[in-house]
Amino acid sequence: VTTFKMPEEFGSVLDKQVIGPTTENLIKSDFPVQSFKPKVQIAFQELPGQCPRKIEVERRRRLYLTVDIAQLLASKGIDSDQLMPRHHDPDNMPTIEEKKDPVFPIYLPLKIFDNDGYDCRTPEEWISLGLEPGSHDRKPVPGKALLPTDDVLGHEDPKSQKLIYKWIDVGVLDYDKETELYLVHKTDKNGLVRDEEGRPILNGGITPQG
Repeated sequence: VTTFKMPEEFGSVLDKQVIGPTTENLIKSDFPVQSFKPKVQIAFQELPGQCPRKIEVERRRRLYLTVDIAQLLASKGIDSDQLMPRHHDPDNMPTIEEKKDPVFPIYLPLKIFDNDGYDCRTPEEWISLGLEPGSHDRKPVPGKALLPTDDVLGHEDPKSQKLIYKWIDVGVLDYDKETELYLVHKTDKNGLVRDEEGRPILNGGITPQG
């Protein structure tokens, strides 16, 4: 009779064993589950024959995941890269023959056209979606932001003619009431919101050290 010996890395052995499909969410994320749930105006206790609240929430969640703002704008003939004002360059102005659209450069910032009248949540409500029940740490909230692809030049000169702006997946960290601006952080290649040392960014990026 021999003594049973447990493998040294028994946990990794169990992880490799896959028996049939699983309902477990295997995708690692820095965003809370509730931050992906849409807001619906449906009673928690529905009448017979009405659509249950949980089903309607899941239907809208899947629908909203199929919507891409860059594609929506492109379908209307809008180039997202042209939405950001740039420095005026009088030496390189296109002529009417070269460009069918107006030759005048874009000079009005997007915030002039900002309208929160149809927002389903206030900025504070959006940020609060990062709070999970029983936790004191506030996680980022998923979003998309029109940002420059070059981070260095984007910080030095946001209106540079050399910059290319694209809609990028971000984690929303905080909101400033005075400037009415959100603080965001680009996600990495795995869709995570991490600092330079690879740690999750919590509480708007504020640490005990400041």
